[in-house]
Amino acid sequence: MKLKLQITLLLLITALTATAQERRIQYKPYIDLRPLHFGILVGMNLQDIELQNVGPQTITLDDGTTVEKTIVCDDDRWNSGFSVGVLADLRLSQHLNLRFSPTMHFGAKRLAFLNMTDRTAEGRQVEATQHMKNTYISLPIDLKFSAERWNNYRPYLMAGINPMINLTSKNQEYIQLKRTDFFLEIGLGCDFYLPFFKLIPELKFCYSLRDALDHGHADELKDANMRMYTNAVTSGHSKMIVLTFYFE
Repeated sequence: MKLKLQITLLLLITALTATAQERRIQYKPYIDLRPLHFGILVGMNLQDIELQNVGPQTITLDDGTTVEKTIVCDDDRWNSGFSVGVLADLRLSQHLNLRFSPTMHFGAKRLAFLNMTDRTAEGRQVEATQHMKNTYISLPIDLKFSAERWNNYRPYLMAGINPMINLTSKNQEYIQLKRTDFFLEIGLGCDFYLPFFKLIPELKFCYSLRDALDHGHADELKDANMRMYTNAVTSGHSKMIVLTFYFE
């Protein structure tokens, strides 16, 4: 009885393995052989910014006296947005593609300031927030490293550079970002070959390689009391997680 059970299990495993390795009908079998093809993309993004605080700072009051204040600033959450764009894909070899995908990212950042020196009437530390809306035009150039296609899917890794243009206009808020930024991005995805098109979900992480803060913004503020919040931060590097769906 035990021998029969072992033989049955062995036959079942063999059958399942053969079924898993069975090749199926391949949709769009020649789409990856084209030297250049185009597509569109939609997706969502999560934005954040990594800030470096200056620590204690000396503030000159209106009467000429000086006081020391400590203000801490942080982006206290990942904020969601959405992305739309187009894609141009150039085939370099069997496993390597060069991609250019101009994209618009709509989103926001939420900055929280904690004044650790001043107190409210109730004895709590003074807090302030800034909702920083962002609209970016990104111009990423990426290399796509694809594995061998199996049936109707093909996983890949990608990496590249992504210059961005910030379309947000100047305002009288605490923090202002520069007009341009430069990101490094890495990610992974998978090509799914469908009967009428190719669907490509991709997840990537973008990190700013330069200081994104506009350090001349403090001199443009009309309210002098806001400057100690602006000057509380010495540098900032934007971060973004992007989930994209390409349609080719």
